[in-house]
Amino acid sequence: MANQTSIVDKVNKQLLIGGTWRDSADGTTLEVDNPATGGVLARVADATVADGAAALTAAADAQAEWARSAPRDRSELLRSAYELIVERTDEFAELMTLEMGKPLAEARGEVVYGSEFFRWFAEEAVRISGRWSTAPNGATRLMTMKQPVGPTLMITPWNFPLAMGTRKIGPAIAAGCTMVVKPAAETPLTMLYLAQVLQEVGLPDGVLNIVTTSHSGEVMEPLIRDSRTRKLTFTGSTPVGRKLVEQSADQLLRLSMELGGNAPFIVFEDADIDKAVEGAMLAKMRNIGEACTAANRFFVHEDVAAEFGRKFAAKMTETTVGNGMDDGVTVGPLINRKAVDKVTDMVTDATARGAEVVTGGTRIEGDGYFFAPTVLTGVPGDAQMAREEIFGPVAGIQTFTDEADVIRRANDTEFGLVAYFFTRDVSRTIRMSEALEYGMVGVNQGIVSNPAAPFGGVKASGFGREGGFEGIEEYLETKYVGLAL
Repeated sequence: MANQTSIVDKVNKQLLIGGTWRDSADGTTLEVDNPATGGVLARVADATVADGAAALTAAADAQAEWARSAPRDRSELLRSAYELIVERTDEFAELMTLEMGKPLAEARGEVVYGSEFFRWFAEEAVRISGRWSTAPNGATRLMTMKQPVGPTLMITPWNFPLAMGTRKIGPAIAAGCTMVVKPAAETPLTMLYLAQVLQEVGLPDGVLNIVTTSHSGEVMEPLIRDSRTRKLTFTGSTPVGRKLVEQSADQLLRLSMELGGNAPFIVFEDADIDKAVEGAMLAKMRNIGEACTAANRFFVHEDVAAEFGRKFAAKMTETTVGNGMDDGVTVGPLINRKAVDKVTDMVTDATARGAEVVTGGTRIEGDGYFFAPTVLTGVPGDAQMAREEIFGPVAGIQTFTDEADVIRRANDTEFGLVAYFFTRDVSRTIRMSEALEYGMVGVNQGIVSNPAAPFGGVKASGFGREGGFEGIEEYLETKYVGLAL
């Protein structure tokens, strides 16, 4: 394993604008912390409003030529980038662990997952097509064609530093769109290293521009309101997403919004309990619980609640908390102290309302931002953790009596990203899949994310889809041509 210094030192800490790495206009930098220690990991350029404008100009200037590029060339470029990311799995994994905290084994899993978006969209790039038909009156031929939307702004979150980038950049490259990417200030290193990989495989100057900044709103709002921008894609919280949608209204931008979640995890009385517990660990503890797809509300049928709760708590107790770079660690730190405070407040609120802590329930003192894996039972529906995203290693269990009851309670939220349920009843599987008001549903499994499937939600969880056949459509406009005979 390479040492920490060599991995971080390989990453260019500047802004990438028009193919050139450069300092911010005023020379300022922002600190990137290691959440396992609380110490400073690196300093990267802190972009100004002028830097953002320069990045958009570079993207706009490169758009026409990039749109004319051959689909096969774009495909081969993505394929080469995929292979180089895989070749550098250990480096990407270590960067993510250092700047975000997830255990090294899990970070390697993200490299596999994230790189697959480049491979998938490499294959989609050469399959962009329209149609040809005869008008009903026979007098006209109808032709449609797909063309790139144009310069795209991308705002990515800190919790999946690689995959949230590749999931947006992959289809944009495949479709022929140029980009300005603003990664989260907490985790910019992985995105900067990804940009270096894309440069190495020959991505033309100006197609991808990276702007790291500690004042996102100030830098990005002028770009959102600029007439040269044609699309905005954002992954993050619903409140921020709503604000961005408002800012985009003047330009009527194409939007993809992947926002917050409040995922129900439902265990029916006929479920395989051991399999449900295994799924619960994946749905809850993936990424230390810091995922919009994380199971947030556990609804367990009253007949099996005791067994499920006991086995689930036992599995949570078996986890090992620590620095993600250390051998044997399965649960890393939360992203910062604010995140630990939020989770602590949620547990306090739930217990004040009558919930009981079965295991965990406390922050872990010392360096870094750690919280013990936690299971609570008897969590009331009005508890804070039942209404808001927890974003931490905490599971609150409620019980239910019948199918109609749990459907009502599962849907009783403004969010609608993903839902999970476990049952052996085929008819119930169909009923539940149709009744749950969510963009994605996991049946007898705790992870649904897949590059070959459309990722996205409904209601306050946003709109648009990433991944799957649908993913590239978000970056394409449909043009109709009527040909008179």
